[in-house]
Amino acid sequence: METKVVVGSKNPVKTKCTQIAFEKVFPNEKIIVEGVSVPSGVSDQPMSDKETLQGALNRTIQAQEDYPNADYWVGIEGGIEDSKEGMDAFAWVTIHSKNQSGQARTATFQLPPKVQELVRQGIELGVADDMVFQRSNSKQTNGAVGILTNDLIDRASYYEPAVVLALIPFLHPELY
Repeated sequence: METKVVVGSKNPVKTKCTQIAFEKVFPNEKIIVEGVSVPSGVSDQPMSDKETLQGALNRTIQAQEDYPNADYWVGIEGGIEDSKEGMDAFAWVTIHSKNQSGQARTATFQLPPKVQELVRQGIELGVADDMVFQRSNSKQTNGAVGILTNDLIDRASYYEPAVVLALIPFLHPELY
């Protein structure tokens, strides 16, 4: 059986983590993942949990509207939120099918003070990472999480568990 999944982003990290997660969750299906360009409808750098979730949801809904001939639609949005301890980074994943939906959030990690300072000045996290760590386009490769963990966890492997967790309602529709 062939399963078509549309991801509301052309970022190769987001399509890769979606491909891996869907193959793990549905091992007997041939998974075809396509990344498409859709707007998040939120800031380039979402600055709260609520805004980040909304961005993921907007991507999912827009992908479903623009590409209705799929089995699943996925939105992944990275965001940050200030706390007493500093600035935390995370992402939300939302998934829809024609009759079910699921969502999950990644783990969080704290950003270094230099990166926090740039983000507070209005610079997107990926650009701030590139500036601080002398990288180029890190958000489409290992991302902040990869840089800060010395690639023990790259951006795709960081997002993958959240994609799996967002698929729980699809694995157990009778419970949802």
